[in-house]
Amino acid sequence: MDDSYLKEFDAEIKQVIGNTIVLDRTAFYPASGGQPTDTGKIITNGKEFVVSNVVKQDGEILHQLSSMDGLNVGESVRGVIDWGRRYTLMRHHTAAHVLSGVFNKEAGVLITGNQLDIEKSRIDFSLENFDREQMARYFEIANELVAKDLSVSVYYISREEAEKNPSLAKLATGLPAGIQNIRVVDIVGFDAQADGGTHVKSLIEIGKIEFVSAENKGKNNRRIYYTLK
Repeated sequence: MDDSYLKEFDAEIKQVIGNTIVLDRTAFYPASGGQPTDTGKIITNGKEFVVSNVVKQDGEILHQLSSMDGLNVGESVRGVIDWGRRYTLMRHHTAAHVLSGVFNKEAGVLITGNQLDIEKSRIDFSLENFDREQMARYFEIANELVAKDLSVSVYYISREEAEKNPSLAKLATGLPAGIQNIRVVDIVGFDAQADGGTHVKSLIEIGKIEFVSAENKGKNNRRIYYTLK
């Protein structure tokens, strides 16, 4: 939550549940908010176990492993993130914030859905007009911002403070329910959003955001696909 660039970490097995383990701390990102799971490996006693899926369940982070041979509660392990996958998702996620910030400022729309991926990602907007040329123009504005290499910072504020700033919620559903300390991802000088995902530190790391396609998903709902170069 505080360092998206953390690639490896040491931890202790707290629970073993079926083919999953719970650690006393972790840097693996569980699938959430449209961002897919991290993958990687757990290393202990000279053995490597592939982490194929990570989910949050009942307040715990469960790491699904390829096998459980010899793993026990209390055992010390080293977690290693698949950095190539993580970093690509970080770039896609920050690109999503740039695009959603542009679409919001230019057209006053909110996000109605999203799904990140390593090849291409999508964002659904509450956009009234289905105008591909205008959408393409928004991508041009987004890439102009990327070229400025604005920095990206993460900080926390109280829910009460966040509710005084409606611009922090770019999702049509508003701020996440039940969370009192709101994590804010701030593209400094451009846009700040409440968010729980992983991000790059500066916009230049994104590369070029390319407009792939657009779909009409019903009244006032447009789906935008993008990729990165």
